[in-house]
Amino acid sequence: MEELEEELKCPVCGSFYREPIILPCSHNICQACARNILVQTPDAESPQSSRASGSGVSDYDYLDLDKMSLYSEADSGYGSYGGFVSAPTTPCQKSPNGVRHHNHLLPHPGSLPPIPRNSCITCPQCHRSLILDERGLRGFPKNRVLEGVVDRYQQSKAAALKCQLCEKSPKEATVMCEQCDVFYCDPCRLRCHPSRGPLAKHRLVPPAQGRISRRTSPRKISTCTEHELENLSMYCVQCKMPVCYQCLEEGKHGTHEVKALGAMWKLHKGQLSQALNGLSDRATDAKEFLVQLRNMVQHIQENGVEFEACLVAQCDALIDALNRRKAQLLSQVNKEHEHKLKVVRDQISHCTVKLRQTTGLMEYCLEVIKENDPSGFLQISDALIRRVHMTEGQWGKGTLTPRMSSDFDLTLDSGPLLQTIHQLDFVQMKVPAAPMLQLEECCTQNNSATLSWKQPPLSNIAVEGYILELDDGSGGPFREVYVGTETICTVDGLHFHSTYKSRVKAFNGSGVGQYSKTLIMQTSEIAWFTFDPASSHPDIIFSNDNLTVSCNSYDDRVVMCSSSFSRGVHYWEITIDRYDNHPDPAFGIARGDVLKDVMLGKDDKAWAMYVDNNRSWFMHNNSHTNRTDGGVTKGSTIGALLDFSRGILIFLINDEQQGPVAFEALEGAYYPAISINRNVQVGK
Repeated sequence: MEELEEELKCPVCGSFYREPIILPCSHNICQACARNILVQTPDAESPQSSRASGSGVSDYDYLDLDKMSLYSEADSGYGSYGGFVSAPTTPCQKSPNGVRHHNHLLPHPGSLPPIPRNSCITCPQCHRSLILDERGLRGFPKNRVLEGVVDRYQQSKAAALKCQLCEKSPKEATVMCEQCDVFYCDPCRLRCHPSRGPLAKHRLVPPAQGRISRRTSPRKISTCTEHELENLSMYCVQCKMPVCYQCLEEGKHGTHEVKALGAMWKLHKGQLSQALNGLSDRATDAKEFLVQLRNMVQHIQENGVEFEACLVAQCDALIDALNRRKAQLLSQVNKEHEHKLKVVRDQISHCTVKLRQTTGLMEYCLEVIKENDPSGFLQISDALIRRVHMTEGQWGKGTLTPRMSSDFDLTLDSGPLLQTIHQLDFVQMKVPAAPMLQLEECCTQNNSATLSWKQPPLSNIAVEGYILELDDGSGGPFREVYVGTETICTVDGLHFHSTYKSRVKAFNGSGVGQYSKTLIMQTSEIAWFTFDPASSHPDIIFSNDNLTVSCNSYDDRVVMCSSSFSRGVHYWEITIDRYDNHPDPAFGIARGDVLKDVMLGKDDKAWAMYVDNNRSWFMHNNSHTNRTDGGVTKGSTIGALLDFSRGILIFLINDEQQGPVAFEALEGAYYPAISINRNVQVGK
């Protein structure tokens, strides 16, 4: 309802339309608001001079927008014209939507001032300007339909109607009598308006309906803007407006195509209803799209929280790993620390013992030196000298050198880790989204299928390639038929009259994504093929859109057809268009790698029947069998029936059967083929 309310409000005053008129640009405006935004143009610009003949806009002509400025640069509102400002400098009011209207044009209470000569009006919605004729605003048709819609809308929003006969605290009315024109509550209706006697024939209606009927009765009948006393009775197709009979007899509509007003009313109602159906579909799509966007907002919020938690968990895991490594490195440092202390302490202990021994020996020797007894001294002097020299030798090189450095020869190599931390960033770790099959570009032709797909429009996940899969046409398992980077693929060699299911998925370094929706495709029930220049011998001459072939060599040359078969039952016919000098054309089937420069059937890749003007032979792998009477002439028809289920090939010459002959139906495709020389021309 709020959306409808915006359509029912005047763009100037911002209130509901009151006596709306229709401007030539098809927009609406209140009649009073139209008077408020009128602007007087210079006398030099009369309506006659500004009209453009043949414009088809009734008596109103749009001003040249190069000459007339709708707004002044100072935003003073309407009224600037080539440097001449006709509006006075009194303050102006501004409506809720920004359209200005001047106070000097507001009607005085109880009177409507005359419209100035050469006045113009600018549509507040599309800003198209036009000069009024001598009729002024009376020349614009009144929009009775819009007025009625506004009235009904206001009635639907009006407060509950009260009973008019309740003496104290009126109750809510439940009915209205159209004849009495009175609103009743149930007690007052039973008391004052009994359903018997002369009041029994009165029509009681719901209050809202009664109020509308009161407001809208009597109905106002639209009259012609040119002839105010005449009712509108016809519709001018060329001018697209209702007209009266005087417009047809005296006005410019006399030579125009006109139709009955009622018929055009029904026609346009139907067209509007049909147009509304399409618009309704767009509105429904928009609502569904908004739901999708709102769901996306919720999913983004949920995914954001989840992703943030995942990021925190990953960083916490890195921090935990770093702490564990830190503990390991600290343990290594502690071991080195303990080792150094042990070595130094052992050396201190050893050196202390030796120093104590040396000091004791030195003190003993000093005491011996103090002795005055020569003989006693000499008895021990040699031994003491040897001990002193021996002890001195024990303090040799390296004894007084530290066995361990006080420095720690460990340097933490944190550079690569710091570089890795600085390079820590988000990488694409998601598999691609499911591709979308483009149905408008997917098609089948004969036994070939073309499929096209694309990534979803909002997907920004990198894709390295695609995998296309088809089943076997009989409801069997899917098999890969294409792997690559292209987004379109044509698959040849399918079975005729078969239903295939297809699907595609994308992959990248993180893995393979989901499958697309499955597309069901139907190959042709009947094969349509021509002779194929690409796979035939170069000496073959093609004509008639590849439906007729001949040869420029006296030797036999093989012609292949454009379609192949791998299962089912197939029949085709070939006509002899020219037959000279009794040649031996051959007809049959062949694999794609058959020899092209010898008669069909000379190798093991083809099964054929070759025929002259009297007899025919079957031939495969250069072996001739089953000679039969019956030859060909110009105009003869050769038919071939290929039955994969029984593994036989039957030929018909002018509807007379030749064969059957068995053939080995290996895995793969078989093409209809013939061999001819320059004496034969055949066609399909």
